Amino acid sequence: MRSTRRLSRRFRLGTVLGAVSAAALTTLVVGPAQASDAPQVAAVTFEDNFDGPSGAPVDGGKWLTETGDNVNNHERQYYTTSTSNAALDGQGNLVITARRENPANYQCWYGTCEYTSARLNTSGRFTQTYGHFEARIKMSRGQGMWPAFWMLGDDIGNVGWPQSGEIDVMENVGFEPSAVHGTIHGPGYSGSAGIGSAYSIGGAFADDFHTFAVDWSPGKIVWSVDGNVYQTRTPADLNGNQWVFDKPFFLILNLAVGGYWPGDPDGSTPFPNTLVVDYVRVTDTPEH
Repeated sequence: MRSTRRLSRRFRLGTVLGAVSAAALTTLVVGPAQASDAPQVAAVTFEDNFDGPSGAPVDGGKWLTETGDNVNNHERQYYTTSTSNAALDGQGNLVITARRENPANYQCWYGTCEYTSARLNTSGRFTQTYGHFEARIKMSRGQGMWPAFWMLGDDIGNVGWPQSGEIDVMENVGFEPSAVHGTIHGPGYSGSAGIGSAYSIGGAFADDFHTFAVDWSPGKIVWSVDGNVYQTRTPADLNGNQWVFDKPFFLILNLAVGGYWPGDPDGSTPFPNTLVVDYVRVTDTPEH
């Protein structure tokens, strides 16, 4: 599907603790010898609608704002905690902004950093095994931009990547404005060997908001865009490798600049460059 792909999207993550929310099965007793399953009602286990005044930071009770660069993928940005890189817009959105700047002499793997951006995760705040994971996002635009909504296994601090597992709900690279990718990574199928597929539309994903989701249940992960299912993965797809998607994962939102896969920005890339997130919502019950 692609000739160059990241080695690992993880960087400088310590061991974190999370709570697992699992779907509960309710039964309705109708007689001494009869029982039937009542319809499951999906419970919302995590939700952020990013309501708040313009310029406000994200809710620190829900999101950890990471700092640092990422040598693993040869990305060009330095992630900061500044509201100039991640803030509410006062209209119910989170705006992650990549800027061509270096306001604090940040140092990256290649020397003095050229860009700043933001990466947020829920480690230590929210984790879950199985359910429906969804975000409504308006994509960034331009060569070298790499936005993503994804998840990592909560045990990454103990077992490392890719043993932790990674579920990419949505990734986009700027040179493919009409396509997004959904991928899983684990032991024996990571980096360029990650297992996934792409979904394309007629226009650019940066032109409007779109909803990206996975439905994750025991032994199955299903990807959809705007409610349209385009991919299902099960252990049968792994060529005998280990299925590691049976434990708590945490959420990540980020906007990377450059790297092995998207390539570096060029003169056509607009800065500041924004990734706009309307909401992130998780329920305990898969829809597919």
